[in-house]
Amino acid sequence: MEGNQRKIMVLHGPNLNFLGWREPEIYGTLTLKEVNERIINEAAIYGMEVEIYQSNHEGELIDHLQHSRERFDGILFNPGGYTHYSYALRDAVASIQLPVIEVHLSNLHARESFRSTSVIAPVVMGQISGLGLHSYLVGLKALKLHLDEHIE
Repeated sequence: MEGNQRKIMVLHGPNLNFLGWREPEIYGTLTLKEVNERIINEAAIYGMEVEIYQSNHEGELIDHLQHSRERFDGILFNPGGYTHYSYALRDAVASIQLPVIEVHLSNLHARESFRSTSVIAPVVMGQISGLGLHSYLVGLKALKLHLDEHIE
């Protein structure tokens, strides 16, 4: 299985480095380190390898998306606040030709009205929100199932 191990990029956007402290009633009490550890453990169960990156800077997120197409089989992406207005991130996702699942800890549609629109959603495979940590874990499983169905 080693040679066929799927590689997944997990990309966290702005302010996710403050998980555990930032509005725990909305985002929960897990820190980003704890979220990442759970993602890594879940990926290992599926025989997947993950590389995780977080940035508060739009350009760095774009760079990671662009470079991912040569190194990864799929991406879990939480664009954070950029979800609602970053056409540059949207265009980067659209250009890489990889399966991307957009994930969010909180339910975007149960919050402020501006949060219910994602400019990223039209160019991703799917969107999972409102499940806290499980948004990432369900997204990871969905990527695995999708990749298993599309073995070349």
